[in-house]
Amino acid sequence: MRVGTGLVGGQWLMRVLSDNGRADLALSITEKSDYPSWGYMIAKGATTIWELWNGDTADPAMNSGNHVMLIGDLNIWMHEVLAGIRPDPDAPGFKKFIIRPVPVGDVTWAKMRYQSVRGEIRSGWTREGERLTLDIVVPPNTTATVFVPAADAAGVREGGRAIEGAAGVRFLRFEEGRAVLAVDSGAYQFLSTMPRAK
Repeated sequence: MRVGTGLVGGQWLMRVLSDNGRADLALSITEKSDYPSWGYMIAKGATTIWELWNGDTADPAMNSGNHVMLIGDLNIWMHEVLAGIRPDPDAPGFKKFIIRPVPVGDVTWAKMRYQSVRGEIRSGWTREGERLTLDIVVPPNTTATVFVPAADAAGVREGGRAIEGAAGVRFLRFEEGRAVLAVDSGAYQFLSTMPRAK
């Protein structure tokens, strides 16, 4: 469960794990505080990312103390996987985008904002037991495909209403434990019951 990549592998590690159904492993990597890990840097007093995993003992001549590239995939993972704000590859420029949060492990909430060229996108969720609340903001003149984690589509509600009657929301399908919705501009709060862990 320790990260062992450099800059090249580090830019893909967390996403590859999550995209292949192992967000639990990605989360385990983020929670480590022994060497080598991002948590190790924090435990050693770092307030920026080191160039080398052993930045506290490496030769200072070849070890930047502010090397943002090494956290690139962790930052993307928090936005695109944990909070779920993702670009839509079929609609570059965030005219249309995806919100597909992945509640994982014992994490009980996540909240992110992304300032796109079309306006601020927000995604935040909280989990209490099997109950999930997902709050999103879709900027004006954009649309989103929203994947709400749910045991079934019938139990998903928006603003207290069944999704079939919710303004600006259209049910597309149910797949892999998620209700997939087309959502117009606006602010929404989706409630659902999470699928039981396997």
